[in-house]
Amino acid sequence: MTPLEIFAVVMAVAYLLLAIRQNIWCWLCAGISTAIYVWLTFVAKLYMDTALQVFYFAMAAYGWYVWTTGRRDGHEKPVVVWPVSTHAIALAVIAGVGMANGYLLDARTDAAFPYLDALTTWAAVWATFLVARKVLENWWYWLVIDAVYVFLYWSRDLKWTAGLFIFYIFLVPIGIASWTRSYREASA
Repeated sequence: MTPLEIFAVVMAVAYLLLAIRQNIWCWLCAGISTAIYVWLTFVAKLYMDTALQVFYFAMAAYGWYVWTTGRRDGHEKPVVVWPVSTHAIALAVIAGVGMANGYLLDARTDAAFPYLDALTTWAAVWATFLVARKVLENWWYWLVIDAVYVFLYWSRDLKWTAGLFIFYIFLVPIGIASWTRSYREASA
């Protein structure tokens, strides 16, 4: 538990709270948090998670761009729902790529939990893209991903980060409710 990890956690909490409210400033908090987590996850030998943090940093810029350019007539970009078939294909790709990536990590590195690290990384890539596009189903992905991350971070002695993901799990239902309400209002 370092002051750096605590600050990254604070910025990550700010990101999620602002994302639930669909506030564009969530992306700034995400950028700050992920920049710190690049270092923390590398030191913890969660190499796929390190790569994921770099991706998150890029997605913070992308999310800001999409949420800004998605405004219409003074209104925020609306929440949308994607077909089940899209999610089924995504889950199959995540499983295939995650297992292949996990095998490579296991065979060629000293990575901790190579398969879980790879699978959660690829699932989080997809889920982050869904957040940036304001796809309602992103919250269901995060519920599962966050539960796995609690274990990964706790086992690598990133206790504050594990606590963050426990907190995320409790916030996911609030995100689902808030974004569902916005989706229904926009669809009405």
